[in-house]
Amino acid sequence: MPQQLTIRVRPRLALVAVLLLVAFVATTARAATAAAPLTVAQAIATQNSSVQTVRGYIVGEPVATSTVNRSGFTDDLAIALADTAGETSTSKMVYVQLTTQWRSTWGLRTHPGNLGKQVDVTGTLTAYFSHAGLKSPSAIGAVGSDPNPTTSTTSPTSTTSTTTSPTSTGTSGPYDTTYYAPAIGKTGSALRSSLHSIIKSQTVLTYDQVWDALKDTDQDPNNSNNVIEIYSGRSIAKSDNGGGVDQWNREHVWAKSHGDFGTANGPGTDVHHLRPEDVTVNSTRGNLDFDNGGSTVAQCTGCLSDGDSFQPRAAVKGDVARMILYMAIRYEGDDAWPNLEPNESVANGTAPYIGKLSVLKAWSAGDPPDAFEKRRNQVIYDTWQHNRNPFIDHPEWVSSIWP
Repeated sequence: MPQQLTIRVRPRLALVAVLLLVAFVATTARAATAAAPLTVAQAIATQNSSVQTVRGYIVGEPVATSTVNRSGFTDDLAIALADTAGETSTSKMVYVQLTTQWRSTWGLRTHPGNLGKQVDVTGTLTAYFSHAGLKSPSAIGAVGSDPNPTTSTTSPTSTTSTTTSPTSTGTSGPYDTTYYAPAIGKTGSALRSSLHSIIKSQTVLTYDQVWDALKDTDQDPNNSNNVIEIYSGRSIAKSDNGGGVDQWNREHVWAKSHGDFGTANGPGTDVHHLRPEDVTVNSTRGNLDFDNGGSTVAQCTGCLSDGDSFQPRAAVKGDVARMILYMAIRYEGDDAWPNLEPNESVANGTAPYIGKLSVLKAWSAGDPPDAFEKRRNQVIYDTWQHNRNPFIDHPEWVSSIWP
C-alpha cells in the first residue's frame, strides 16, 4: 500500500502570512487613495467626517452659505474649490476652512493671485458655513508644484514658477500642440514675441461686419435672439442695435482714441475687444481708462466712474483686462497700426496707452475666464477672425509677460 504524504502547516506561520497579506492590501489601498484625490463633486457627496484629499481650483472666498466673493476679498479664513476654474455655482463648490497655519499662504485677501490655481487639500469632509466643506486641513499644495502635493507647505510666492509659467508643469490647453506650439515653454519677452507672431495672423473685419459678429459672439446663452451687454449685463434683442437711447452699440473696450485708430479696419474692428453695450453706458465710459472706484453709473449696476476712470461690474473685470492685454500683444506697431500698451496712468489722452496695468492684472487674476468668455473666444476663432485671445486660454501668461 503506497505511503501517504502529510503536510502540516504551522498555525503561527499561517497567521504571519495572513497578516502580511492584509498589510500589503492596506498599503496598496492607501497608495491608490493617495494617487487619486477626490474631485470636488465627490467631496460634496462624501460629507461623512472622513479625512480625504480633494483636488480642485480655487474659485473664491466663501462668506456665507450661498455667497462666494470672486474679487474684493475680505479675509483669509476660507477658500472655495470647484472642479473648473470658471465655476460660479456655489452648489458645485466645497468650502475649505483655512486654519491659522494656512492663512498667510493661501488666503485670498493676502494672495488674490491664488484665484484659479489648482490645489490638493487634505482635511475632514464636513459642513462649513452650513455648506459642503473641508475643515481642519493638514496639507494644502499647488498641483504640479511638488512631487507629493498633498504634503506641500510651499507658499504661493515660491510656487508661481510652476503653476503660472507656460511650461510642461503649468496649465495646458487643447491648442498647446497646434496653435500655441511655438509659444509653449517660453516666458517673458520671448513669450510675448511668440504670441504676437501667432495672433497677428487673422481675418480683418469691416466695421459693418462687426455688427453681425457681435450678434454671434455675445449671444445670450439663455435667449438666442438676444446679446449680453458687457458692462450693464443686460440681455437685449439683437435687432435693437443702433444709436438710440436704450439701444446697444459697439463698445471699443480699448478706447479707439487711445492710439487714434478710429473705426478703420484693424484695431478699430477687432472683435476681441469690441462688445455690445447700452448706448448711454457706452457714452458714460467714453474713453476713460480703467481703475477702481468712483460713483455709481446709471443703468449699469456694479459699475463706477469718475473724472478719469471707469470700473466695470465684478463679473466682467477679468474679461476687460484680458481684452486690453490681447490688444497690447496683437498691436505692436509693426503693421502700420499704433504700438498699443497698458501703463499705470489714468490720463493717457490720445497716446496709444491705457491704464491701469496693475489694476488690470488684479482684475484678470480675480475674475478667471468663464464659460461665456471661453465660448466667445472660440466663436471668434472658428467663424470670424480665426485668431485667439491667449489670455483666455492661458490666464497665467499675464504674470509671465507683465510680472
